[in-house]
Amino acid sequence: MALVTTTEMFKKAYDGGYAVGAFNVNNMEIIQGITEAAGELKAPVILQVSKGARAYANHTYLVKLVEAAVIENPEIPIALHLDHGDSFELCKSCIDGGFTSVMIDASSKPYEENIALTRKVVEYAHDHGVVVEAELGTLAGVEDEVSVDTDKAMYTHPEEVVDFATRTGCDSLAIAIGTSHGAYKFKPGTKPQLRFDVLEECAKQLPGFPIVLHGSSSVPQEFVAEINKYGGNMPGAIGIPEEQLRQAAASAVCKINIDSDIRLAMTAVIRKYFAEHPDHFDPRQYLKPARQAVKDMVAHKIVNVLGCNGKA
Repeated sequence: MALVTTTEMFKKAYDGGYAVGAFNVNNMEIIQGITEAAGELKAPVILQVSKGARAYANHTYLVKLVEAAVIENPEIPIALHLDHGDSFELCKSCIDGGFTSVMIDASSKPYEENIALTRKVVEYAHDHGVVVEAELGTLAGVEDEVSVDTDKAMYTHPEEVVDFATRTGCDSLAIAIGTSHGAYKFKPGTKPQLRFDVLEECAKQLPGFPIVLHGSSSVPQEFVAEINKYGGNMPGAIGIPEEQLRQAAASAVCKINIDSDIRLAMTAVIRKYFAEHPDHFDPRQYLKPARQAVKDMVAHKIVNVLGCNGKA
């Protein structure tokens, strides 16, 4: 099976009351851990690459690693997606370079500028058989190239979604309902609560249309505790409760983005490994358990949050 777009994935997810996991990838071990979990659970999966990941690992290396994962997992659909593309030129480069899906994030721009840039990307992408995710509303937090102060975050206005989707022609829409980028999503002592009223109204306005949630890592406290135990310093790291994400996946949300949880899983295992094996220096020694940690975490998300196991 070759790389696919998300079109059929999202249609099945919307009708089936589950979501597809979109996991950020940066190197071989992360790609292997994600796709091994998805392959064993017969789950569709989206491998997404940020602008920062392309700068770190190189576009060609990442594409070839993903293509290798497709060969190794022929029974599951795999899409390659650009996460948070911030310009037409970046989106075009990924479209021309083998991606099957791109996100143009012009959510920080005025409404009409967001529409104009998104429409430009959509026209080019559709001419090349690639689908487009857009964003309306602005998430707070810091992750890779994305950095938005809390006081500048803005919930999506449901009354705008029909006009936006119609005029841009986008294939899916990322909305802001209280999720946040990074591992520090909320102030300590606060209770995270997604705005399901906003989600429900957006879904009502756009029946059958795929909705996307960014910033949806749950920041498992066992990983945070392990990192801190072995020399880390992550006080107050809080994420989105998994039961709220499962509720979102059962509605119009067809794609849920997860990145920080992968980083936390790998870092926790590597810190512990170095503490227990101070004499080891072979990267294969510590990257092997790190890869397994990614696989275990992704398998947990597929079964307990996304509900997409057996849906390939």
